[in-house]
Amino acid sequence: MSARPNIYAPDIWNNPHAFYSSLRREAPVSQVEPGGLWAVTRYEDALHVLKNPQIFSSQGLRAATQPAWLGQRNPVSDSILVLDPPEHTRLRSLITRTFSAPGVARLESFVRSNAESIVADMLARRRVDFVESMGLTLPSRTMSALLGLDTSLAPRFKGWADAIVSFGITPPDATERQAELRATLTELKQHLGQVLELRRREPGHDVVSDLLQARAQGGVVSDDELLGFLVLLLVAGLETTYDLLGLCGLMLVDQPDIWARLKADRSLVPKFVEEVLRFESPSQSTMRITTQETELGGVRLPKGAVLMVQFVSANRDESAFPNPHRFDLDRTGAPHLGFGHGIHFCVGAPLARLEARLAVEVLLERCSKLVREPGPVQWNTAVTTRGPAVLHLELHPA
Repeated sequence: MSARPNIYAPDIWNNPHAFYSSLRREAPVSQVEPGGLWAVTRYEDALHVLKNPQIFSSQGLRAATQPAWLGQRNPVSDSILVLDPPEHTRLRSLITRTFSAPGVARLESFVRSNAESIVADMLARRRVDFVESMGLTLPSRTMSALLGLDTSLAPRFKGWADAIVSFGITPPDATERQAELRATLTELKQHLGQVLELRRREPGHDVVSDLLQARAQGGVVSDDELLGFLVLLLVAGLETTYDLLGLCGLMLVDQPDIWARLKADRSLVPKFVEEVLRFESPSQSTMRITTQETELGGVRLPKGAVLMVQFVSANRDESAFPNPHRFDLDRTGAPHLGFGHGIHFCVGAPLARLEARLAVEVLLERCSKLVREPGPVQWNTAVTTRGPAVLHLELHPA
């Protein structure tokens, strides 16, 4: 491949799998645009990068989260997302208990109740945008409860999250868009700062109060770390789940045989969610930077090379997944990288899985079928996540 392909070009972003199949065959570690990033496309190479943070540092994400034009500190740049051990280990331990499987299980009745009310509302309206009605609403309500945020602010959450994930793909000459993003970030930081002050005075049963208590006990050392935690949890808790729910809805409506199998056997729903995570990879990639000259996939990389580990490609690697382009509810074998791997495995994975499982279960219980408005899928565009931007469905009651 002579000219460097732009991985965000519509012809690739809208249908990435053929492109990444050719990269895995011809140039599994190769430079792409924007910015001459090194795309890592094979499963084995992706695992090697994620398992070796001493060579492939998470500092590689700083460039995407803190562009020069931003003009203010992005709290994500102080979060566990861009840290390596031992700082990463210290901060992650503060939040692991909240998002552990037992911790998330305590939320099941709350999430199911909200999923039921959302589906009831969609059935009453009959024709809806599933992405907005379910994909945005369910995780927004869940994160409001977890973080102790005012539920009336939920409509703003997506704008905040979109701003954070847009920094790395905003062109340097898009001054109007940059001004919008700066204003949105300022609003987000101001609001979360107010939440921190309120919880200092009036602790509650939420993650913010837990983090403040941990700080009092010496766990968190700065307001920047606290703010970084909250921004990351809000964005990660919303953005990936938003895309996962949209992709689940798309798969249910476009694969009637899958819908029929799930209707007949609800125990398959967790497998369905896992296969959606592999097949479409709502979390498309992550970034790393080399701390020394090293070799990967037969390519010599210099110190300071910025890598994009492409989960979207690794999850369809023929060497790891037989018939990778087939959606298979009975798939076994290698674990997918839908939530990453290693020390940065997504801390919110149990919660995202819970929300997706319960949303699908309620749809199966309450609906006889789903019908999609004809036409091509419109995909959203972000640095590392991908899902349908809209999904117009007609719901038929059971």
